[in-house]
Amino acid sequence: MNATSTMRRGAGRPTTEQAEARHEELLDAALDLFLEHGFELTTIEMIAARINMTKRTVYARYADKPSLFRGAVQRAIERQIVPQDVLAGFDQGDLAATLESVARLRIGQVMTPNGLRLQRIINTESYRFPEIFTANFEQSAKPVLDFVAGVLDRAIATGQISPTDSGFAASAFMSMVVGGQVRAIVSGRVPARAELDRRINFTVRLLLDGLRPRGDERKEAP
Repeated sequence: MNATSTMRRGAGRPTTEQAEARHEELLDAALDLFLEHGFELTTIEMIAARINMTKRTVYARYADKPSLFRGAVQRAIERQIVPQDVLAGFDQGDLAATLESVARLRIGQVMTPNGLRLQRIINTESYRFPEIFTANFEQSAKPVLDFVAGVLDRAIATGQISPTDSGFAASAFMSMVVGGQVRAIVSGRVPARAELDRRINFTVRLLLDGLRPRGDERKEAP
């Protein structure tokens, strides 16, 4: 008997931890079913039945199917947010190594069950719920982009790379190194680790070679 079934069979009012665990189970089941059947064909009845929960319990938390959908997607987005201290830990003074670490982190996130579900649900349902694309960008992707831009700004200040629009450079880098890999992974074409490392290293070198100061710029660098 697992912990979930124990919680279901326990007598009396559930503890806060048990209630939260059931809520997480609800959101996971909802996201799975929305992905399997699409928003239109998925019903509250199907979701409740998947985890042996009454419809009344579902409606006590979510007024309707769209609000449950948004809640399930929002929870998946929150699981993808990278803590700032984790990002800061990547910056050990080696610009190439920092960029490579960020790329591996973001690609690795997509390879997780949560990351795959989130990307696939955004791909299939963002036309109906455009706010989920925006929420994913603002909460999950943008902080990483801002971190990379900050790393590039510091590299500019020390003369490691030429002055440039760091925000644009960060966006272009993440699109090159992560975007293409995400599309392949979501479609089921997961690259081998050696191939992934090769692509990441190539893209980092491509970016830094393009931003490397020219002779005159090196002379002017502090």
